[in-house]
Amino acid sequence: MSDQGFSFSQAHLREIATDILKYARKHGASACETDVSEGFGQSVGVRKGEVETIEYNRDKGVGVTVYVGQQRGYASTSDFSKKALKATVEAALSIARFTAPDPCAGLADAALMAREKDLPDLDLFHPWAIDVNEAIGLARRCEDAAFAVDAKITNSEGANTSIQQSHFVSANSQGFIGGYATTRHGLSCSVIAGEGDGMQREYWYDSRRDPADLASPEEIGRLAGERALARLGAKKIRTCEVPVIFEAPLAVALIGNFVQAVSGGALYRKSSFLLDSLGQQVFSPVVSIAERPHLKKAFGSSPFDSDGVATRDREVVTDGVLNGYFLSTYSARKLGMQTTGNAGGSHNLIVKPGDKDLAGLIRQMDRGLLVTELLGHGVNYVTGDYSRGAAGFWVEKGKIKYAVEEITIAGNLRDMFRSIVAIGNDALPRGAKHCGSILIERMKVAGR
Repeated sequence: MSDQGFSFSQAHLREIATDILKYARKHGASACETDVSEGFGQSVGVRKGEVETIEYNRDKGVGVTVYVGQQRGYASTSDFSKKALKATVEAALSIARFTAPDPCAGLADAALMAREKDLPDLDLFHPWAIDVNEAIGLARRCEDAAFAVDAKITNSEGANTSIQQSHFVSANSQGFIGGYATTRHGLSCSVIAGEGDGMQREYWYDSRRDPADLASPEEIGRLAGERALARLGAKKIRTCEVPVIFEAPLAVALIGNFVQAVSGGALYRKSSFLLDSLGQQVFSPVVSIAERPHLKKAFGSSPFDSDGVATRDREVVTDGVLNGYFLSTYSARKLGMQTTGNAGGSHNLIVKPGDKDLAGLIRQMDRGLLVTELLGHGVNYVTGDYSRGAAGFWVEKGKIKYAVEEITIAGNLRDMFRSIVAIGNDALPRGAKHCGSILIERMKVAGR
């Protein structure tokens, strides 16, 4: 794999991982796990046609977790020399011996580990062979397309082309070893419409594993320009209680709020408004959420989680009913349950789409608020209380009437989830959560 620009081959990373496990066991660890990784990337930024930034990054690292009985220690290094790797293992062992025993500490059961011969090829590695000048050209095309939308696009915050690739090997003393390479590439553009006090900023971007799947620079720039233009003349509205649509890029954040609330750490700490919710109706019946870890080219795809546990398809929510939490080995033990293969997070959450696009949802809503931007972090996961600054568009008789700004939307996530009326079919495949726009029956909107 060194011919793809990496300094180390997969074989070398595997050798490092294997040596670490051997050294740890030899020096007193009852169990050990390690991650060895390397990555590099390039980012080019252009503003008003001029090159503003050219950045390169290259990094590597080793993380080592050792167990001495039920005592755990962790240490890391970016030095791959044998001396540094041995010192890192020794540091982890030293930390473990001074750590209080934890009855839930330890590796996952060997029977749950992914087996290397069964690992699927998920097609996650697609290097982008473009030089700096080509990357600059793509960013300029993005920005030019945004300026071409209308003369009212008066300024730019820049356009960017980014390239990133990495590979890793994970291994543990239960006999698990596995690793693979991934890529992530993107194009983005942010522009300003209007002048003086009436200026509005908007952006658009696309991100994919395979650069061949990226939207064209012209499409990304055009959407950034059109979105900025649409926000001109934004008004404040009176405080009201109305239906609200979260546009698809924001709807995934609501699904992220749900994942946080039913993840092991929040549950065993009893810091979630969805405690003891298995088998209960947590969403309205229109919501079904599947986890699909083995989708090709997807950002959330992985044959195993951070514990080395094999991932699998599952139905997390069916017709609004919660079927399963998101648990690592540790959090599962804290809860007296079994891991769900989610150490490190969820894997490709697919929210079942309805039959309407965003325009169809707007017609269905008839009158209310379309939210296209959220500000702040007003989510209380203990109570479910939700309050965010927002901007978007006011809708009357199923049509957008004018842009809206300087408002706050508020509710409680428990109530919001249960009052989802419809989900659009306009999901964007640029992240690990795929969800179309979400229409919520009613929320408080604080304005003037």
